[in-house]
Amino acid sequence: MRELLEKDRRITVVPHDFRNANKGTITEVSPEGFTVELDYDSVGMLKHNYCEFYTQTQYGMLFFTSYPKEINDKTIFVASPAKHKFLQRRQYRRIKFIKELDLSTQNATHKITTLDISAGGMKFKTKENVNIEDEYKIVLPLSEIQSVECLFSPIRIEKNNEGSYTLSGRFNFHNNIDKMTLIQYCTKRSIEIDNK
Repeated sequence: MRELLEKDRRITVVPHDFRNANKGTITEVSPEGFTVELDYDSVGMLKHNYCEFYTQTQYGMLFFTSYPKEINDKTIFVASPAKHKFLQRRQYRRIKFIKELDLSTQNATHKITTLDISAGGMKFKTKENVNIEDEYKIVLPLSEIQSVECLFSPIRIEKNNEGSYTLSGRFNFHNNIDKMTLIQYCTKRSIEIDNK
């Protein structure tokens, strides 16, 4: 595990309450654990309470759980995790996500059917002609009580034989909380799928 956690690597920390998600930089690595200098105060983090950690490595997105042994303002010392997992080589894992949703600008609303999503973007199909030069607002319902609103920028469009279109593109988030909510949702869903 030590060879995967390098000094100066960026890492995301998600405590039990994901609204207190934080990012930081690894400043030291030892056999007992590693030190992170957080970007923001360590709100919502408690000693010996487990958090989720995500960091991009040359092998893919690394995911593990561990707990802070020490917390000193923006500096935390995290216990070496017992095990870890690579989510996949691409930065964010795509999961199947079939929903009938609206994609909208100030001037138009398009009916779409999503096919898959990740924390980075989505793929969907539609029978309507979507302008790929525009940026669209979309609300992603993750559960009965939780949704994420973000902007969507189309990157690729394909015309299908039946006259419909398949588009894929990337998300632009209004705030970090929505992005972390989607990362956490996709990660948990992918782990559930892998464990079936």
